[in-house]
Amino acid sequence: MAKQKEELYNLVGRPDVFSNSELKLATDNFNSQNIIGEGGYGPVYKGKLPDGRVIAVKQLSESSHQGKSQFVTEVATISAVQHRNLVKLHGCCIDSNTPLLVYEYLENGSLDQAIFGHSSLNLDWAMRFEIILGIARGLSYLHEESSVCIVHRDIKASNILLDTDLIPKISDFGLAKLYDEKQTHVSTGIAGTFGYLAPEYAMRGHLTQKADVFAFGVVMLETVAGRSNTNNSLEESKINLLEWAWDQYEKEQALRILDPNLKGFNKDEAFRVIRVALHCTQGSPHQRPPMSKVVAMLTGEVEVPKVVTKPSYITEWQMMDGNRSYVTSSYSGSTTHEFGRQNEIEPLQQSPPIIKAGR
Repeated sequence: MAKQKEELYNLVGRPDVFSNSELKLATDNFNSQNIIGEGGYGPVYKGKLPDGRVIAVKQLSESSHQGKSQFVTEVATISAVQHRNLVKLHGCCIDSNTPLLVYEYLENGSLDQAIFGHSSLNLDWAMRFEIILGIARGLSYLHEESSVCIVHRDIKASNILLDTDLIPKISDFGLAKLYDEKQTHVSTGIAGTFGYLAPEYAMRGHLTQKADVFAFGVVMLETVAGRSNTNNSLEESKINLLEWAWDQYEKEQALRILDPNLKGFNKDEAFRVIRVALHCTQGSPHQRPPMSKVVAMLTGEVEVPKVVTKPSYITEWQMMDGNRSYVTSSYSGSTTHEFGRQNEIEPLQQSPPIIKAGR
């Protein structure tokens, strides 16, 4: 144990090392009333340190099989990845029975609570647009600017947290690096959430940054529509958000998908967001823009090409039934815009080393 602590102290820009007793005190002995979330990696507790800092403590499940030396090295790697739109990892605890990660606490909760939960934030168009743009910038940093390329794997509205100024921050990036998984661009186990899964990843296990681009496209549509990607309480034509958005886009009525609570929005900006989202959710990963291009299209720095093919998506029943097809008219037509030339998904080329995150 002393060796691992010494390793952390010697790391440049090292994360903080917390004792188990410190975090027990901060969370009232991991009281269940302090649980603020729970995902595939384990529960998250709200806590308060003696210095007044409010923190979020993630208790990793026992499926993390790494040795402590490797664990602290990976924690240091993740904590060094810092950006305005990423949740900050303060440090970790290595003297507990299960590994603990300590993050900054975000006061305004998650984006899903804000846009289709019971939040009182009442996000107007300007707020929603800035949230979308912030997420895009955070993903662009993870994919293209960080010292190590990080593919999140589970981008969704509940993994986007909002601070007091409604600045969006991506959570849970890099977590799969803490688990005993083969690091490859092809994943043997699918991680993610139905409704956000890119077809090539869900059906064939091919993982690149473009899987995050697809999921972000879904989040964009959810944010402007004020609803989840699937809602069985709606009329049949509106149940699946991607399908409804494409239908309205083809009818040149794309703005009809916007949240009816939105007033006084910028119509050109809203139409641009919808078009970018439709590009991001194309069936072929080659047809989806990289995140740096997404940022440029959202800000108006580059023109958004016309969307020529229907987005792709899969449903949970397809995965359960072993159905290998996608719920779309496919992308069998020609693709003439700048993101791709092929007519169908081709085997992915070897990508740079990546960290696979989220579950």
